[in-house]
Amino acid sequence: MSKTYPMAMITTPGKVEFQTKTLPDLGAKEVLIQVKAAAICGSDLHIFKGLHPSATLPVSIGHEAAGQIIAIGEEVQKQKIGDRVTIEPVITCGKCDFCLRGQYHLCVNVSFQYRKGQGAFATYFIAPEERVFKLPDHLSYEEGALVEPLAVALHAVKKSGIRLGQTCAVFGAGAIGLLVAMLAHRTTGSDVFVTDINPFRLQRAQELGSTKIINSLEVNPVERIMEKTGRMGVDRSFEAVGLEVTLIQALKALKKGGCATLLGIFEKPDAVLPINLFVQREINLAGSQGYCWDFQDSLTLLENNVVDLKKLVTHRLNLVELQQGFEILVKPQNNAIKVVINIDDA
Repeated sequence: MSKTYPMAMITTPGKVEFQTKTLPDLGAKEVLIQVKAAAICGSDLHIFKGLHPSATLPVSIGHEAAGQIIAIGEEVQKQKIGDRVTIEPVITCGKCDFCLRGQYHLCVNVSFQYRKGQGAFATYFIAPEERVFKLPDHLSYEEGALVEPLAVALHAVKKSGIRLGQTCAVFGAGAIGLLVAMLAHRTTGSDVFVTDINPFRLQRAQELGSTKIINSLEVNPVERIMEKTGRMGVDRSFEAVGLEVTLIQALKALKKGGCATLLGIFEKPDAVLPINLFVQREINLAGSQGYCWDFQDSLTLLENNVVDLKKLVTHRLNLVELQQGFEILVKPQNNAIKVVINIDDA
């Protein structure tokens, strides 16, 4: 008899539904994972609100996950039953010019498992063996679920080209922004400004190593950054919110020749920018898409205790409380950063 299991979907804005799925046959190079922990991502939240620009409802949710392999395909060589793993949920064709050059994040048909009907807020998850990575022994499943956002942040920091001694500003102290700030501080050893409107998140940013925090409701963040840098600005900035106002601030906070890196998902994709800044200051704006060989590097950092993911987790729930998890995140007063769902408690 085929095995069935519950999987979370968003079919209408603001409502989590569980649909019964039947496990398909396992491919020769695939592994079956019993999900142990999954975290709610910012993109999941956009989907929950019905405002994700690349995911039209109905759609499955959840792609930050870790678990244990309970079955393997007949040609699997890299993993074995019992391995504790994290999952890279990207789907690529493996045949286009970008994939063949190793730039699979730019695949002409790039997608993600949740957009193809397989979400991680479920009991089981099937993944190709090349997209599954063994967790260090000391890492919990909870931390394993956060390797995915760490890889997103790591890819952006690499893309920015930031170097030792350079300054930077991170606009947005959500999970991705905090991870970017942590990585940037360890990369540069210099000042890292973090701006947000939530005092709790700013305090957490300071605890995680940010040298300067700025509440954008209290002061103009660009003016404060200019004041603290001798009117020069920062070498690099990161937009991790997805709003026109914070993108403009990220550009205006740059010193001449600086570069802003964009990570945020814009629910309103059309932004009006101060375009003359690009010529007057010779600045650059770079996009950062997902990850490419960054899971491996993220796990190396975790193996060597370079990054601590535990302080990102503010709420822990079980699978049947997933609706509550989203409702916690949509209200800023709840002081949420990462909500982790324990699948074992379903």
